[in-house]
Amino acid sequence: MDFNGKHVVVTGASSGIGLATARLVHARGAAVALIARRAELLEQACDKLGERATFAVADVGDQQALLAALDQAIRQSGPIDALFLNAGFGGGFAPLTEYADAQFDAVMRVNATSVFWAIRHVAPAMVERHSGAILLTGSLASARGMANNIAYVASKHAVLGIARAAALELAPHGVRVNCLIPGFIATPMLVELPDEQKQTLEARVPQRRMGTAEETAEIAAFLLSDAASHVTGQDWAVDGGVLESIEV
Repeated sequence: MDFNGKHVVVTGASSGIGLATARLVHARGAAVALIARRAELLEQACDKLGERATFAVADVGDQQALLAALDQAIRQSGPIDALFLNAGFGGGFAPLTEYADAQFDAVMRVNATSVFWAIRHVAPAMVERHSGAILLTGSLASARGMANNIAYVASKHAVLGIARAAALELAPHGVRVNCLIPGFIATPMLVELPDEQKQTLEARVPQRRMGTAEETAEIAAFLLSDAASHVTGQDWAVDGGVLESIEV
């Protein structure tokens, strides 16, 4: 996976899988642009990465801010060769009969609509160059239901659908689109759970442990790289066997 001369843009890049992927592709030669909401964390990350690393602060649920961040990345480091649309929002837990309209709309806008906006924005240039890789972050909720979090499940099913539809449209033009399916990954959100809850999650994984952001980043990097040149329209789980387990 050689990223020398490549420009990779990552959203949701201030922590977790996004940051781990940005670090990995940068170490393998890429110029990286990090996009997220938290300026301080982005600045710290870019300071550590050094040369070939830039950032833009944006809430991906704000269309104008998202597109401005993508355009800024292009101005600073050139055409986008690979785009990792990793930013996401969990929303709140509530029975569907009590789930608020505003919360539903917010989850869908961040998790699904922003992905559509971004792909629509960058695809024409990739098509013109007949080259490009786009990776979306799905979820176990892209393949399974989840009680009391209907917006998140709907949005992550939508992400997988967007990946499949875009892959078919863009494949004849040399552009690949895939969907990463993380399982229970030890990102800040899960690490901060009480020990009892973490143990419960780990017990549901056939490998009996959570995955790491770095393990997940290896698969993300592969799908963003030329090594995956004949891989498109796929959903790739990094879940320790959860989706194949009859125990879940």
